[in-house]
Amino acid sequence: MAEQYDVLVIGSGPGGYVGAIRAAQLGFKTGIIEKRKTLGGTCLNVGCIPSKALLDSSEEYHKVLHKTDIHGIGVGKVTLDLNKLMERKNTIVKEVTDGVDYLMKKNKITRYEGFGKLLGGGQVEVALADGKKEVLSAKHIVLATGSVPIDIPGLPVDGKTIITSDHAIDLRSVPKKLVVIGAGVIGLELGSVWGRLGAEVTVVELLPGLLPTVDRSFGSLLQRSLESQGFNFLFEHKVLGATASKSGAKVKIAAPDGKESELDADIVLVAVGRKPFIDGIGLEAAGVQLTERKRIKVDAHFQTSAAGIYAIGDVIDGPMLAHKAEEEGVALAELLAGQSGHVNYAAVPSIIYTWPEMAWVGKGEEELKSAGVEYKVGKSLFKPNARAKAMNEAEGQVKILADKKTDKVLGAFVFGPRASDMIAELAVAVEFGASSEDIARSFHAHPTLSEVVKEAAMAVDKWAIHA
Repeated sequence: MAEQYDVLVIGSGPGGYVGAIRAAQLGFKTGIIEKRKTLGGTCLNVGCIPSKALLDSSEEYHKVLHKTDIHGIGVGKVTLDLNKLMERKNTIVKEVTDGVDYLMKKNKITRYEGFGKLLGGGQVEVALADGKKEVLSAKHIVLATGSVPIDIPGLPVDGKTIITSDHAIDLRSVPKKLVVIGAGVIGLELGSVWGRLGAEVTVVELLPGLLPTVDRSFGSLLQRSLESQGFNFLFEHKVLGATASKSGAKVKIAAPDGKESELDADIVLVAVGRKPFIDGIGLEAAGVQLTERKRIKVDAHFQTSAAGIYAIGDVIDGPMLAHKAEEEGVALAELLAGQSGHVNYAAVPSIIYTWPEMAWVGKGEEELKSAGVEYKVGKSLFKPNARAKAMNEAEGQVKILADKKTDKVLGAFVFGPRASDMIAELAVAVEFGASSEDIARSFHAHPTLSEVVKEAAMAVDKWAIHA
């Protein structure tokens, strides 16, 4: 007889494992299915965590090469041990994934290592790692299978010369020439890793600029910063194809006027985005419908078109972000328990872990203008900030957009050191409908980088002190 669960989660990424833990906390008998040997999904195994480990290591290397002299610190010959750098990354990944495994045991969640497939009627077949198959039953089935890199016709990924982000976190030598296809978050972050370690980075992008959905002025700030770090951008260029050989690859591109040319590369990184991983999981058999964008269709409570089957994270609409998936996992578990689970999609922060970092929440100026919303703007630079000066990190600024009549914060953007940490305050402001004056009149310890946020909030009504 099939093992019975109250909640059965397919996929153990941030949405799946967090949702499973919350369900177990709420008293549900919970199981989780993961095809990898380790838990954590793409984010913990080949995405967020390893890439951030590499970003931090490469930034330390870059600092030693270029930023110690001003502090009066002299260094001898600087060497790079890439194998050791990768070992550190792998250790971090193992510690984090082991931590998730511990949380499963702590919360008495049964784990199945195998591929989960919907059978309909509240049943899931698991093709186990040992080759056997097992059928499980559940009152509530949660699809949290995440996403995979998008393929481009004419760019045959071989995992060696033409690669995706999955491979870019495990290169064993620094490419002399790295061509990145796509000027999105993944391409810019991994381009930064290898650029700092010595690669010549060229980014090919079909659109006229990077990050078209972000406030235009901040996209320009990031572009200029990366160019100063050695990035070469080819905007409005179409990739026609690429061929790999033992000596590298040739990437055929077309300029806006149609003129064709070739780029030589040691490595080609295909980073044009991600798509939901839904192949082979039995959606059709279970009666689960998709949207026009080929994501799983859900209602406001994450219910799919099939009774008792729910979906969260990258497989449904919304930004493909780990923290968005986590909040959906928590909200769904609470809804299943009869509570008021809630996700405010207007308050989801986004981050690019380049250096300086860029983070934002809410709407940008172009969005507000197109919607006919009248707004006020407050800006503050990092340059006069005492803490930024002490860190020798004076590049960047904070911008806050507030409703012209009510002063409610509508959007906020941070480009500068530790923007990934600073955005949390602004996300809370958007979540609770705070005004720019609320931020401006709140204590911000001195000297800290967060004072730049306070000054930007003060600047909304033109009373910034250090402007």
